[in-house]
Amino acid sequence: MFTGLIEQLGTIENLDQREDGLRIRIGCALHPIELGESIAVNGTCLTVKSFSEGHFDADASNETLDKTNLGALSLGDKVHLERALALGERLGGHLVTGHIDGVGTLTAKTPDGDYVRASFEVPTRLAPFLAPKGSITVDGVSLTLNTVSGSRFDVMLVPYTLDETTFGEMPNGAKVNLEVDILAKYVASLMGKPGVDAIEG
Repeated sequence: MFTGLIEQLGTIENLDQREDGLRIRIGCALHPIELGESIAVNGTCLTVKSFSEGHFDADASNETLDKTNLGALSLGDKVHLERALALGERLGGHLVTGHIDGVGTLTAKTPDGDYVRASFEVPTRLAPFLAPKGSITVDGVSLTLNTVSGSRFDVMLVPYTLDETTFGEMPNGAKVNLEVDILAKYVASLMGKPGVDAIEG
């Protein structure tokens, strides 16, 4: 489990295409890193396969590459990193599984004083899981939905988020990984509503 609070930005140092997926090397200053631990990369839960000082390697399956924005990574790209939540730590965001529900699109960024209003379009099947003042994870970042209209939603990005994530430089049209609120998925399941197919790393 994660919280959607990004610890730091990592840098894609190597991409090794394999028959069954992609091995990704990410440069970072996370410490300590352990073999087999889970790290959310742009919100996608990946398992550390190897590491040395200054970077770690993780594998993404072909399905993960098809269903997230990890398949479009290039050398030098910045990615959001978060290690799994430890018991006893503060839960500053919301409960996040690291299992991506779909890929959305940044459609607009509008300055609003020191803030930026960001608008996103989501796959139609995810629209029922959006609620004003509810939670969503965008590229691993826990955000509060301000307004919702069909399959579109807006969030307000505060200066800290703009400085410490890729959102400040993200262009319109960028593809983002989405994880809807797990509570919304449980409610839909209890009500017999169609669910979402989460994608694991």
